[in-house]
Amino acid sequence: MDLDDLVFHPWSMQGPRNVPTLVGGSGSYVSDADGRRYLDFSSQLVFTNLGHQHPRIVAAIKEQADRLCTVAPAHASDVRGEAARLIVEVAPAGLGHVLFTTGGTEAIEHAVRMARLFNGRPKVLAAYHSYHGSTTTSIHLTGDPRRWASDTGAAGAVHFFGPFLYRSVFGSRTPEEECERALTHLEQVILLEGPSTISALVLESVTGSSGVIVPPPGYLRGVRDLCTRHGIVYVADEVLVGFGRTGTWFGVDHEGVAPDLMVFAKGVNSGYVPLGGVLVSDPIYETFTKRPYPAGMTYSGHPLACAAAVGAIGAMHDEGTVAAAARLGRDILGPGLTELAEKHPSVGDVRGIGGLWTLELVRDRPTKEPLVPVGATGEANAPMTAFARACLDRRLLPLLLGNRSHVAPPLNLSDADAATGLAVLDEALAAADAFLV
Repeated sequence: MDLDDLVFHPWSMQGPRNVPTLVGGSGSYVSDADGRRYLDFSSQLVFTNLGHQHPRIVAAIKEQADRLCTVAPAHASDVRGEAARLIVEVAPAGLGHVLFTTGGTEAIEHAVRMARLFNGRPKVLAAYHSYHGSTTTSIHLTGDPRRWASDTGAAGAVHFFGPFLYRSVFGSRTPEEECERALTHLEQVILLEGPSTISALVLESVTGSSGVIVPPPGYLRGVRDLCTRHGIVYVADEVLVGFGRTGTWFGVDHEGVAPDLMVFAKGVNSGYVPLGGVLVSDPIYETFTKRPYPAGMTYSGHPLACAAAVGAIGAMHDEGTVAAAARLGRDILGPGLTELAEKHPSVGDVRGIGGLWTLELVRDRPTKEPLVPVGATGEANAPMTAFARACLDRRLLPLLLGNRSHVAPPLNLSDADAATGLAVLDEALAAADAFLV
């Protein structure tokens, strides 16, 4: 029996799977049970920002395990406090306290709860082309097809269109037009829904798994201004893009914006032990100095997870990871993927920033028809299946979602490994080109 058959797999049709069993890793590579090495161009689910088995993170976990493996949230913990200090130091000004969770979706749940308790309003705004998690509130806020099967329409979620120039719903031709029209649309949604009914606006600072959509200059600043004007809590979702992924510590840093609440996970400790959290602004924090916060988690601020964060953030400072991520996008991935797009007609668009990029694959460039339809399975998904198989056969782990191949390697990826990955994508795109009419 394959032991993997005993596992109920998320986001998957159940049954036997033809996937490698990964048993080891080092740097940008993982290895399977047969000794084959794969270049990880996905950072797993975009969280191994420092690659696999980084010695500083592993040592931090081992040291903490030797001292104290676990402690309840009610007790103070030195490593929990140190992790909070390091996170607050790199966060935007005014976010002075951290509620620790075990992941991103849980952090979204708590951020929304805090916002509703803070201002007593029921509704929460979220963008189409977004992903915020798979628990009750976070899946309702999600703005892509992953929401559909679970959407009851009962969580107070209201969706709006964010800027997305490649598939603009506003008919824009320039980033400036798209920014202006998207902000005008958002303000109309706020006014028509009633500002006094809207508690929070939850927004990925750079859209991640729903398309890698980088907002045009001025958009995040405009969102901040609208939220301030209408008394809406601005929740920045930095789960996927925080801790260096976009070439700054956080996505909001590209515009110098400070949200009221900021959600993080993934890259905070390179995913070595589950950890997420909510950075809390001073006004919201002060609310809960006068009354208890009515929620909690058994593993909030787990020592092993916090030790991993201390190790990871220290390594990022010492190794210049944030600057390396900016260079990776500017000098290597951006130009390399653009060159592939010019060569392969199946590539409709290349988008990205820092260490987060996507190739959007299409059947026809002028019409922008996706290479596979939404929710495609079986024969309808054959082009993406062929693309994935071409990558795996050449020992590359891609991250495929719908008709897109995301490129999100470890931020300390070497130039040589980047060249290897781009060469494999070149060959895999030829497999996708074969399906074009």
